[in-house]
Amino acid sequence: MSTETSPTPGAKRERRKEARPGELLNAALDLFVEKGFAATRVEEVAARAGVSKGTLFLYFPSKDELFKAVVRESISGRLVEWRSDFEVFRGSSRDMLAYCMNSWWERVGATKASGLTKLMICEAANFPDIAVFYQQEVIQPGHSLIRRILQRGIDRGEFRSMDLDYAVYSVVAPMVFMILSQHSMGVCLPNHCPLDPQKYIATQLGILLDGMRAAPEGARPDAPQA
Repeated sequence: MSTETSPTPGAKRERRKEARPGELLNAALDLFVEKGFAATRVEEVAARAGVSKGTLFLYFPSKDELFKAVVRESISGRLVEWRSDFEVFRGSSRDMLAYCMNSWWERVGATKASGLTKLMICEAANFPDIAVFYQQEVIQPGHSLIRRILQRGIDRGEFRSMDLDYAVYSVVAPMVFMILSQHSMGVCLPNHCPLDPQKYIATQLGILLDGMRAAPEGARPDAPQA
């Protein structure tokens, strides 16, 4: 005869209560990406998560706060991980930049969370408070991380001197294009040319790194390379 006992109803309810914030965030991410910020209603999020609207407001007092929590869970947390990774990174700055772009694709770009970037591009002008939040939580830390990699390369003599305020966009722009192509039903690409993410990143890295390579000692920085 088995001595195992079934979980008590109270224990089940407690586990269910603990799971609710995550279930709400998953449901909200799905709907924000599918419908956009303006068109998503909190009632829909609650229904998809299997709870009442009142329950949703116990955890997230407004749709704005729900969106912010989704961004923090899906994107901001990855930036914290990358900062930790780079603290112990011992490879070249070229390798560090390659790691940055490839791991961004694996952790964000290839996931549903990348749709939040397209959402912000489309709707930021209509929701300035959300736009400011996204700048503070995603754009500024992301740019700071890229600047840190490029500055490291300059300091080590791996990259030539450059205007970092503009150079960061040379890294960001290809990744934004990947997001747009992924969430726009391929309209950014010719029908006969599907985008292979790994090949695309490798190609962009080659172009970027050739342009950033430090000139040989004594050569003019703007002189053509053989």
